[in-house]
Amino acid sequence: MAKKNDVNKKTKKPKDKAKGWRITGIVFICIIALILICSLVGCIGNSANVKHIKSLQAVAADDKVEPLSAPVIDEETGYWTFTCDREFKILQLTDVHIGGGFLSLGKDNKAIDAVYDMISYTKPDLVIITGDMAYPVPFSSGSFNNLTPTKIFAQLMEQMGIYWAFGYGNHDTEVYSYYDREEISEYYLNSGLKRCLFQRGPKDVDGEGNYVINVKNSSGIITQSLFILDSHAYSKGFFRDYDNLHQNQVDWYESEVKRLTEINKSHGATDVIKSLMFFHIPLVEYKTAFDEYKNNGYKDTNNVRYHYGIVGEPNDLISCGVNQDNMFEKMIELKSTQGVFVGHDHLNNFSLDYNGGSGDYYVRLTFGLSIDYLAYFGIAKKTAQRGGTVITLKPDTTFDCYGVRMLDKHEIRKVGDFEK
Repeated sequence: MAKKNDVNKKTKKPKDKAKGWRITGIVFICIIALILICSLVGCIGNSANVKHIKSLQAVAADDKVEPLSAPVIDEETGYWTFTCDREFKILQLTDVHIGGGFLSLGKDNKAIDAVYDMISYTKPDLVIITGDMAYPVPFSSGSFNNLTPTKIFAQLMEQMGIYWAFGYGNHDTEVYSYYDREEISEYYLNSGLKRCLFQRGPKDVDGEGNYVINVKNSSGIITQSLFILDSHAYSKGFFRDYDNLHQNQVDWYESEVKRLTEINKSHGATDVIKSLMFFHIPLVEYKTAFDEYKNNGYKDTNNVRYHYGIVGEPNDLISCGVNQDNMFEKMIELKSTQGVFVGHDHLNNFSLDYNGGSGDYYVRLTFGLSIDYLAYFGIAKKTAQRGGTVITLKPDTTFDCYGVRMLDKHEIRKVGDFEK
């Protein structure tokens, strides 16, 4: 009997092996079919969103203000420059989070409409996006392709006829996404975009997109320099700690402040240029300043002056970079930069002045309201954090800013004082 059982086992082995291969083949075919179906759904859905964008009207100019001429590359500075003798309005958008995949199609459509509504409501002269415009995270978007959401957003801005600039966030070019920063920058620069003011910046400075946009008056004097920087992504690789601005970026910032100041003096200015700064990951001073304000019972101190907003992240989280940098110290030293605008923390939206712990020079530190419908679980149904930040540049080189909040679709209101 033992020999007979052995024979039966031997005769069954080839059949079992063939059955295993058939099952493996069926599973493989099913996976390929699923991938193809998801890709097809994504393509059809993205095409529908693009068709929706093409149906939108260009944003009408504000008939209450004098129209501006188109910006030009200034020969002296090498930067895009607006000439303006009136107030100049900027809308900061951040963390738009367009996924561009089959899982995010509906939320992408909502983000498109939110951006359109915000711009239609505020009618800015310039839109600056402080990172994470794309969100190629596959378990949320269903795609690794970060060029698709980049194109969708660019088409939206071009359709609206609004000048716009962009600084990279940590999600725009994840290590696993199809395209890196250099390749996405190539798209911005070489795709015939007529309203995009992105520049790559100097090759010997870390990051992609360290550049300046200037606003000058009809006398040729720069009234505000807008520094846009790449705050990088992760300090220790794949999703491990957030990075900081690097030292050669600080050095570049200092050299440009001094260079632009000298150019300004040749046109009759007598003081250091005034500037604002835009990037994605907040400086550590955001946390230092807010903690001092909080520990003082949510009251101003000698060093911190509160304007509006809250820390809405759990446990008052402020996700600044983990390494040391001296960008804020350099701002205090040069007395050029009056305000900094960041994103990254989707539920934080405060704005306060901080002097670094001493002295009489304050820099206004502001979290922009986010658009995000995708990245945080359940955030699509929330409204308290959704919106943008309006920044008004005044001819006398001062500025002011305030938040605008989207309460619901197509319902927006100015926010003067968020709840504490």
